[in-house]
Amino acid sequence: QVQLVESGGGLVQAGGSLRLSCAASGRSFASYTMGWFRQVPAKERDFVARISPSGSIADYSDSVKGRFTISRDNVKNTIYLQMNNLKPGDTAVYYCAADRSAFSIVPRTDRTEYDFWGQGTLVTVAS
Repeated sequence: QVQLVESGGGLVQAGGSLRLSCAASGRSFASYTMGWFRQVPAKERDFVARISPSGSIADYSDSVKGRFTISRDNVKNTIYLQMNNLKPGDTAVYYCAADRSAFSIVPRTDRTEYDFWGQGTLVTVAS
């Protein structure tokens, strides 16, 4: 079992930057693939990025590639999402998630493939 707590959301102007953090409890953090998803009201929770247990492999959705960077610190049991050049379309609640199954070279982008979730943090990008 792992508990995830996101932080770092807020209001930012278009073109600005934010860094989200997700702190994890539990002894198995370093073995989990970790991901970020986002959701706007009345829409599906969409994949944003994921990172392998070692941190050596990262994958991104096309909508954020080149602007967002996912990273992790397995000593601090924390993952990060650095978001640059933010756009109004990035406005959403951002969730971190943990996948406890064996790492797949094919990115798991469906929310049902992740086992544990944080409560979310709201990011609002003003135009």
